[in-house]
Amino acid sequence: MDEILRRLSAVAEYRRKFYLCQIIHYRIRAAKRVLRDAKKEYATTQSLRRGGQLVTLVEGPYNDHNQRFIVKSSSGADRHIVGIHSKVEKEKLVPGTRVSLDRTTMTIMRILPPQVDPFVYNMIHEDPINANYSALRELTEQIREHGESIELPPELNLKVMWDTGHVKYAAVGGLSDQIRQLRESIELPLTNPELFLRVGIGMKLPKGVLLYGPPGTGKTLLAKAISCNVDAKFLKVVSSTIIHKSIGESARLIREMFKYARNHQPCIIFMDEIDAIAGRRSSNRKGSDREIQRTLKELLNQLDGLNHLEKVKIIMATNRLDVLDPALLRHGRIDRKIEITLPNRKSRMEIFKIHAEGVTKRGEIDYEAVVKLAEGFNGADLRNVCTEAGLFAIRAERDYVIHGDFIKGVRKLNEAKKLESSP
Repeated sequence: MDEILRRLSAVAEYRRKFYLCQIIHYRIRAAKRVLRDAKKEYATTQSLRRGGQLVTLVEGPYNDHNQRFIVKSSSGADRHIVGIHSKVEKEKLVPGTRVSLDRTTMTIMRILPPQVDPFVYNMIHEDPINANYSALRELTEQIREHGESIELPPELNLKVMWDTGHVKYAAVGGLSDQIRQLRESIELPLTNPELFLRVGIGMKLPKGVLLYGPPGTGKTLLAKAISCNVDAKFLKVVSSTIIHKSIGESARLIREMFKYARNHQPCIIFMDEIDAIAGRRSSNRKGSDREIQRTLKELLNQLDGLNHLEKVKIIMATNRLDVLDPALLRHGRIDRKIEITLPNRKSRMEIFKIHAEGVTKRGEIDYEAVVKLAEGFNGADLRNVCTEAGLFAIRAERDYVIHGDFIKGVRKLNEAKKLESSP
């Protein structure tokens, strides 16, 4: 019997190492392809460095044969009639395209990507965990593409590694009605716009959604769930970071942000703490207030400029609905306002079970008793209950949590809340 178990164990270990070798093999092949492409790109770059290059913008063709084009410098002062290199695709030379121009021959050498402000580029929402998720998914797709007979063994369990940090709708507890409204306003117009056309409301697609409610109730988590479940670019910005002391700089960033979204459709823009730039306007003449009002006017202008058929959607979040400017809240700009309230007992039970799922527990846990003591807690508080319970278990030199640890955690947070509310 021992000999049989030893052989089975050896076979399992052999299979595990064999599949790991297969993965390493395909990683090497992928790395070689990347290296080959990099060498080709390097050779192209070196050829462009021989002569000086000018960055210009295409205004249009000079004649009907598309053999020569009119370009202008980035400042707009100088205009030239130039030729094009044989490797440049003429069909892509539309007005406004950035190109590199050879100084000596006055020839368009290559098409450049659109210029993106670094501040807007940093808004692209992709944390390291989700990046690993995408990399592992791409790796397995390559394995299946080049070797269809390969089946990954349970020991590798790549699916579990993928799901780490990937927020699903099921992981947002107690907000089923709010999730439905958000998906109807944001996800459905991006994935199935034909449905709105069949119903006859194609020209009235919602542009934006406002999430409002107390802190810690899950507004940002809802936006992250949308970003993880919709195949679209996602820009995340905290509105207070847009404000700059230079006059006109904040409004320029708003323009750049919407320009990037239009050039990379479908795209979702999430603006957190929107009350920082969209407060109610007044007759105050302070310089800082005037700059904030200019920023708000530019935001309203960009919202008005969005076409209903464009795949650009806005999600805004705030804790202070009462301070927002009425011009922002009218229909046609923010078409749906979704309130995220403090969870009731049933919602607290759902949220608490989600957070307690990954905790190592032992013995029977009375969730109902814990939730009953957590009256007035929001989602962030319930997550903190699990953290405090784990700390109590560590203090008791245990590697698991029992029911008493959760009770102690709730009581500790209740005492802290009483101190916060006391004058």
